[in-house]
Amino acid sequence: MPGLADLGWNDRLADAFAASGASHLVPARVSLEHTHIYRVLAESGEWLARVSGRLRHQASARADFPAVGDWVVVEPPQDDGADGVAGMARIRSVLPRASRFSRRAAGDRTEEQVVAANIDVVFLVSGLDGDYNLRRIERYLLVALDSGATPVIVLNKADLVSDPSANVAEVHSLSPGIAVHAVSSKDPDSLDVLRTFLGPGRTGALLGSSGVGKSTIVNRLVGYDLLATRDVRVSDSRGRHTSTHRQLVILPGQGILIDTPGMRELQLWETGEAAAGTFSDIASLGAGCRFRDCAHESEPGCAVIAAIAAGELSESRLESFRKLRSEQAHQHRQQDQRAQLDQKRLWKTLTKAANKHIREKRR
Repeated sequence: MPGLADLGWNDRLADAFAASGASHLVPARVSLEHTHIYRVLAESGEWLARVSGRLRHQASARADFPAVGDWVVVEPPQDDGADGVAGMARIRSVLPRASRFSRRAAGDRTEEQVVAANIDVVFLVSGLDGDYNLRRIERYLLVALDSGATPVIVLNKADLVSDPSANVAEVHSLSPGIAVHAVSSKDPDSLDVLRTFLGPGRTGALLGSSGVGKSTIVNRLVGYDLLATRDVRVSDSRGRHTSTHRQLVILPGQGILIDTPGMRELQLWETGEAAAGTFSDIASLGAGCRFRDCAHESEPGCAVIAAIAAGELSESRLESFRKLRSEQAHQHRQQDQRAQLDQKRLWKTLTKAANKHIREKRR
């Protein structure tokens, strides 16, 4: 069983845990989440766990519950005294996160879903087959930049193209400061570059759509077939979800990986500063527009439109920027509406409680 330091424990976490002040509780890291049951790794063992009733009551949003990669304060399982079988551990609280990769929960809910927490590097995996999509990579990069972790773009299945360096250059143009590597799971040596971003106590998360080869990459880095894999469809290079839940995998002496199920959709959450970084080229061009609030649509003197006409910027790049801006505006409107509804429910509850208290005093 690895020690806490091997799992990423540090002084920041130790100080946060000490503030909990309960001597019978221990720190642990969430290694798997499945239908409200968690697997946690502690210094003295591996346990199944549930959140405590108090944590469930205090959680105001989905993001307040533990996610894979979280460090949590745990009450160890107790012997039930009947047949000697230990019960489940109880998660009392979640320690502050250093980073988190979040998306908007699938569907119409205006809620944040934490995909992975306390990650040092995010490997954004895309396949160099029919799945290759520059706009999708751009979208993943946007969310990764907002996570607090270091993004690394991994172009898998490099054996399927004659010149992967051309794809590397194309992807690198999205954000010149981001590392981009072409690899092939059929050539394990090509994956050694990913190990340079890891190391003892460091955590990496692999994200991407189904069929890009995330689980196969994990297996190659571990050295054996730990995770199940499936072939993709030849017709469209899409794969079924092999990984059905997020899980933490330990690379002995080399760090930690979090494998995640393929995402059919990546709805953005909060990406304000990250958007500015990902679309820095448009922001730089926009500084030359005649109007400060130029929307880069059809305004006179728009430097961005002029750059497209001059071949300095692609129309698809600007269209992706517009789509993001529209999505952000829609999300903010929905969040404002939800906040108003929550406020109304709160006042209604408080009013009922106050009226009940007045009636009881009059009796």
